[in-house]
Amino acid sequence: MAATRTWSDLSRGQRAAIVAGAAVEVVLTCVAIVDLVPRPGSQVRGPKALWLLGCAVQPFGPLAYLAAGRRCRRCR
Repeated sequence: MAATRTWSDLSRGQRAAIVAGAAVEVVLTCVAIVDLVPRPGSQVRGPKALWLLGCAVQPFGPLAYLAAGRRCRRCR
């Protein structure tokens, strides 16, 4: 059975990588939600509520929305 490691067992670099990764996830999620909420439903591929729930699936939900969930604002 593998021993579990605590935060204090991690090296300084490992802790920095975890904090940086968490910050990236928070920023991506915020950008996706700030873009999704005011955007009209006609400019979103699929139901907005489903995309909002999908943003909770880290890190793939926000990335999927930003890459494929939005329609071009200029394109109709």
